[in-house]
Order: sequence, then C-alpha cells, then structure tokens
Amino acid sequence: MRPSLLDPLFASVRSLSGIGPKVTGLLGTLLGVQPGVEPRVGNLIYLPPHSVIDRRNRPGIAYAPEGAIVTLVVRVDRHQPSPGGRSNVPYRVFAHDDTGEIGLTFFHAKQAWLEKVMPVGETVIISGTMEWFNGRPTMVHPDHIASLEDASALPLVEPVYPLTAGLSPKVLARGVQEALAKAPDFPEWIDPPVLEKYGLPSHRQALAILHNPEDPGDISLDHPARQRLAYDEFLAGQLALALVRLKTRRLSGRGLEGDGSLKKKIIAALPYSLTASQTQAIKEIIADLRKADRMLRLLQGDVGSGKTVVGLLAMAHAAEAGGQSALMVPTEVLARQHFATIAPLAEKAGLRTALLTGREKGREREDILDGLRTGAIHIIIGTHALFQEKVSYRDLVLVIVDEQHRFGVHQRLLLTSKGAAPDMLVMTATPIPRTLVLTAFGDMDVSKLTEKPAGRRPITTAILPMERLSGLVDRMRTAIDEGQKVYWICPLVEESELVDLVSAEERFESLSPMLDNRIGLVHGRMSGPEKDAAMLAFKTGETRLLVATTVIEVGVDVPDATIIVIEHAERFGLAQLHQLRGRVGRGDRQSTCLLVYKGPLGEVAQARLKIMRETEDGFRIAEEDLKLRGEGELLGTRQSGTPGFRLANIEVHQEFLEVARQDARYILGRDPELQSPRGEALRILLYLFERDEAVRLLRAG
Repeated sequence: MRPSLLDPLFASVRSLSGIGPKVTGLLGTLLGVQPGVEPRVGNLIYLPPHSVIDRRNRPGIAYAPEGAIVTLVVRVDRHQPSPGGRSNVPYRVFAHDDTGEIGLTFFHAKQAWLEKVMPVGETVIISGTMEWFNGRPTMVHPDHIASLEDASALPLVEPVYPLTAGLSPKVLARGVQEALAKAPDFPEWIDPPVLEKYGLPSHRQALAILHNPEDPGDISLDHPARQRLAYDEFLAGQLALALVRLKTRRLSGRGLEGDGSLKKKIIAALPYSLTASQTQAIKEIIADLRKADRMLRLLQGDVGSGKTVVGLLAMAHAAEAGGQSALMVPTEVLARQHFATIAPLAEKAGLRTALLTGREKGREREDILDGLRTGAIHIIIGTHALFQEKVSYRDLVLVIVDEQHRFGVHQRLLLTSKGAAPDMLVMTATPIPRTLVLTAFGDMDVSKLTEKPAGRRPITTAILPMERLSGLVDRMRTAIDEGQKVYWICPLVEESELVDLVSAEERFESLSPMLDNRIGLVHGRMSGPEKDAAMLAFKTGETRLLVATTVIEVGVDVPDATIIVIEHAERFGLAQLHQLRGRVGRGDRQSTCLLVYKGPLGEVAQARLKIMRETEDGFRIAEEDLKLRGEGELLGTRQSGTPGFRLANIEVHQEFLEVARQDARYILGRDPELQSPRGEALRILLYLFERDEAVRLLRAG
C-alpha cells in the first residue's frame, strides 16, 4: 500500500487552485503522462526549470539598458486611460524615480485593477523588460507589480519552466509552488556518509532550492540540489531494475544441457567463419543457459555484426536440451527478414521454424499454434502475436527479444508467463554507451559483438547539398545501368504543407520516369503484403531503386544493395543514420552512403554529418550521439522503455549513476524485501519516481 504521507502528491492537479479541465489537459501534455490519465500534483514538483530570470538588476530608470530585465522602485504620478475606452489605444501609467520618468503601457487594460495596484502618489516595485522609444523609457506589461509591503513576494531570481501551447507561465509557476507546499518532509534514504561526501541536501530541501533559486547557479546541473535529485532518480531506476531481476531470478529456471550436435551443423552450413566476438558471445550465452539461474543477457552488436547467428545458435542449444525458443521482433518486415535468414540454416540441423505475425490466419495459423502446443515447432519467430493469450507452448525455455527498446522494459515480465521461467536474451543493433546500458538494461549481463563478418568492406560516406540533387540522379541512373541496387530514403510518407521536405511518395513519382520505372516504394502505411511485394521485387532485381522511409531502418537484408541515398540527412539522429547506412555494405562489393542535406545546417547537424563521414564504429557514434542529443532521444524517439530522465543528466551525473547502481545492489543484498526503516523510505522513493511496478513486485513476493 502507498504510504499515506504521499497522498497529497498523488492527488490530481485539479486539486490545485486555478487548474481546471483545460489546464489539466495541457499539463498532461507538458508532463508526458499517458493520454486519458490526469497528471498528479507530484508530477509538477519534478518538472525542473530550464533557466531563470534574474530580477536583481536595479539600475534606476535612466540607466536601464534597452532589452534588459530590470526591477525599479517608482512613485506613481498619473494614469492615462485609453480615450473613450478604445481597446486599440493602450492604457498608460506614468511614474518616476530619482533618475527620470517612465511610461508603463497596458493593452486591453482593466482600469479598476490598475488603479488598485498602482494608486497615484504611492511607491511600487515593478519588474519587466525595459524598452526605449524615441529616447523615452517605457515598459510594456510589467511582469510583476508589488507594493513595498509585498516586496518579499517578488521573486528576484525567477525559475522559467518549459511550456506547451496555451499554458500560461504564471499559471504553471503558481501550480508548481502550490504543489511544492504539499510535499512532506521525506524520511532519509541515503546513507549519511554519501550525503557528507557529496555535500547533498535532503530531498525536500533540494526541491525547494530548485523551485525557489536565490542565484542562477542554484538550478545548474552541477549544483548539490540537482545532484541530489539526479542520484535519487537514478537510485529509483536501479532499484526497480534490480527488483525485476530478483523477481525473475526467483522464478528459478533449469539448466539447459546440449551435446553441441545441432550447433555444429548450423556452423558448418554458414558461408563464413564466426568472428572472435561471436564465438565469445556464444560461449557466454551457453554458459548462462547451462546454469539453473535464469539468464538475463543483453547482446549488443553493431549493424552487420552477426547477432542473428548468435541468437540462432542459442536457440539450437535450447533445442538440444529438448526445449522451444521464441524470437520476438518489433515489425512484420523484420520478422519475415529473420525468418528468411534463420529457417534455411535451422533446417540444415533438422529444426522446424515457423513465422507468426498478425497476418497468419485460418488453417495456417491453427497449424502453427498446434505445432507450438505439441513441440513440433522448435523455433517461432514473430511480433507481439507470439505472446497473445491463445498462443501456448509445450516447453518454452528461451525468449529472444530483438530491438528491446521498441517494446518497453515492463514486457519482460509478460513474456515469462508463456513458459516455466524461460531464459531471456535481448538483442540490439543500436550500440548503446555503457552509461545507458546501466539505465535501460542495468539488470542484465552484457555481451558485445565488436567485429563485422569477414569479407565486409568499409562503406564510403559522402555529404552532398540538396543543390546537387539533379547530378546525383544521373549518377544513380548510371549505377543502375551497371547492375547496382540503390536505397533512397525520405523522412516523410506523403507531402505535408507544414514541413518543407520531399515525401517518399513525391520522390517516387519524380524519379520513376527518369529511371524507366525500375523503381519501388515501401513505407509504414502500406499493408503487409504490399511491403513484402515491394521488398521481393527489389531483392530479385525486378526494381533496382527502392524509395523508402525508415521502415527499412533495422534488419532488412539485401546483400547486393550497394548505394543508399539519405535525403534530408540533417533531420535524422546519428543512431538512425548509422542504422540506415548499415543496409548497404552487406556483401563483398564496395558500397556508398550519400547524405543529402538542405542548408543552412545548425551546429548539431554539422557535427552529426561530420561524425558519420569520419567513422563506421557504432559504439563511437553512440557516444557522440549521447553528447549531441542527450539520453532521452538516443534510441530514436522517446519510446516506452527508453531511459528519458526528468532530473538526471547522463553526461553530467554519470558518477551518481555508478553510485546508485552499487547502492541498489548493496541495499537489496541486505534487505531484499525493503522491510527495514531505510527500506520503507526507499519504497517512498520508488513511488515518487513512479516505479510502482517494482513495489507491486515486492508485495507479490
């Protein structure tokens, strides 16, 4: 049960003054809560300001520079209402100090309110942006007006929060302050030596400093208040991951012993030798499978490093032990790609493989489900369909999840329900810096594939401005005449008036006549059969150029495709560009990646394209991407399971992530049920950072 101490923070933001249904919806958008769920009061106190307005500058009217935010102490001289109450003529209030006179301008003014807050003859404090018009000082709609008695209410250093369209900064700031007032004094969950070593305030004090800064430095990422909140956010995440691991380990697996016969047959059927890192990864995985403890392992491999074969050999080991394996992937295109690669190799070892997506219907689907129930199918490959209610397995012992970040961490627990605590291998072709491995997959052991299979040649990467597009089309026509195959990637499916980009459909129409219609089109809005037909035509050579969106980003394998053109490359993230580039260079022919950009380029876009030209090392690219974009976007758009932090910043707070990870393991090693006084405090922390699932795991035992 949630501690009653937290009840005020778990109330809807509607309980705050001045927040009705409309503002609640806007806050939900801003705070990133699920559609249909009302944001909580507690969500507001974990919204950090991105900057401050410093109102400590009090130069006097005559010395206030143009465009500066200043605070002035003035005596009100007279009011000049809009003549005849006309709304198109501003209301003016004139005031002075020892250095000169100023005119305060108000549009659509409420005269009674202005006369109340600025009575003639009274001294008031005003703060806002200074403007000089025809040599005369003026201030349009001061941000703050206060009497001398209320001077303490004027924030001298005012936090500025991110906004969404339609949300007033004042309404948001008032809501944050009211939410903060409802925050209780929390019990301390950090050991005193850690607090002392880093000079950290309490959690409640850190929140107060963040939202009521006395100096611009109070909101900086390296301030002790922000460090404290970052550590707490990391610790909540690491505890939650460790609890998931503890829970899944408790569902003790069984040791899977194999004689190696099926693995040998598959290796013999490969057209190449395994790389050293593939051999090492297989060794680590099989060692895990042989243990009674359940395997939870992450296999990281750059584009083209051979993860699929490693996964297949793990599934062959499971089959040697008499069990079944399931390989789940995020898209139907990728499922069919994996099936095309795996089925022929598995067949050489006498293993039956099947494909199950939303497209298999009727008798075909029933046969597959029957084969899974009886154990006749050894390996099943598919999308979410693999874990639907009607799908049952005779003995599912190994689950492989490809591109885990597209599913979400919580689904790991769902997968275990289909077997008696199956082992789990997560594969990703998105190289992830070590710091992000800790945050997204902190509960997993890690294997890395660092080489490409023998015979792969480096990919030449060039950068071209959009102005050279016509010449590029001529080059593509020549390449196609020479027998080459070309991908042409566009960022949109269809034309949009809002974004000045060439869509996939428009590019397909413009290129078709120039290339004698030897051209195909594939994008995410097409039906499954349409995508398959387009991919098959490209594979067989019926079409030689394929216009596509990022639907081909992961896993699509056409070994004789040697050129990829990425249009508006400046609009793609580094990791995505690297994934797309990996669609070529999969055979033994020289391949080229052409990044076409529209100028002028911003600083980040320039850096991104420069890195792409310099290196093919996905791990270096991932590290650079982290520096350029931050952890929230590294794995593409912010998808469920992606480690987007509210208060912590991976680069700045990396040291605290390491400390949090060690602390989480130490804490659960001594108090796995979090029953001690410190454990009770840590349960509060898990609730504060919405790691409720971990608390439910504890309750479930």
